[in-house]
Amino acid sequence: MRHRLSPLRIVFGEHRATTRIAVMSTVLTIVCLIWIYPFVWMISTSLKSNSEMFANPGIVPQSWAWENYGRAWTEANMGKYFFNTLIVTVGSVVLVTTCTSMLGYVLGRYRFPGRNVLFFAFVATVFIPQGFTIIPVFELLSWLGLSSSLFGLTIATSGHAMVIFVVLFAGYFSQLPRELEEAARVDGVSFLRIFWYVMLPLARPMVVTVVIMQVLHAWNDFLLPLVVTLANPAIRTLSVGIYAFKGEQFIDWTGMAAAATISILPIVLLFILLQRYFINGLAGAVKG
Repeated sequence: MRHRLSPLRIVFGEHRATTRIAVMSTVLTIVCLIWIYPFVWMISTSLKSNSEMFANPGIVPQSWAWENYGRAWTEANMGKYFFNTLIVTVGSVVLVTTCTSMLGYVLGRYRFPGRNVLFFAFVATVFIPQGFTIIPVFELLSWLGLSSSLFGLTIATSGHAMVIFVVLFAGYFSQLPRELEEAARVDGVSFLRIFWYVMLPLARPMVVTVVIMQVLHAWNDFLLPLVVTLANPAIRTLSVGIYAFKGEQFIDWTGMAAAATISILPIVLLFILLQRYFINGLAGAVKG
């Protein structure tokens, strides 16, 4: 015999649930405001003069100094650095997505001798800090004659980011149904055509995830571009160019804030447009 809950207990339970939701929403709102405050402060500072930045700690500028953006774009050569960063980012995204998707497909769909050893070797290298590999990478670029070129910087940026994406692709491909490949083989489709026309389109969420993560890595990387561009400042990226606002005797805070805003806006817009694919891709990789 089922026991019916009294109206009082139902109301009390609904009240507890409502209170819990209200408390969680309040806490998350406070955390969100704390999290986004540095970005709001950066945009606010980019619209102030250097004297007002210290005199007016508020968020709203008293006089809107839009010329900071023009100064950052032209006088600080951020336009050139933006173009360099775009080349490195697009080139590394193409290389990383192509190579990691193919290797992840093989590791995720096929069983062969040494597969587990190779897979665990990839996982182990994820935990190696970038600072430990910066010297061998630079020496290799110098040996190849690419240490002072955008092409060499693109290759170096691509190589450092590939490991984790191979693991993500392997996890995603491993959960796709095998009947699709078997049907394609019966029709006489080759290995590459199966990968390119059958499996890769199904992994679109994972591809978008890798694209977003590699764009974030290449666009914001500082240490590797700093080392590679020391001999040729003309190929600096945005992250290294922003650092140039810091002089020995003076720091142009408002110009630096304007340059940082210019640098971060493309990444924010890209994530807003592709966030649905990003979440689906990570969910599929974890499930696999």
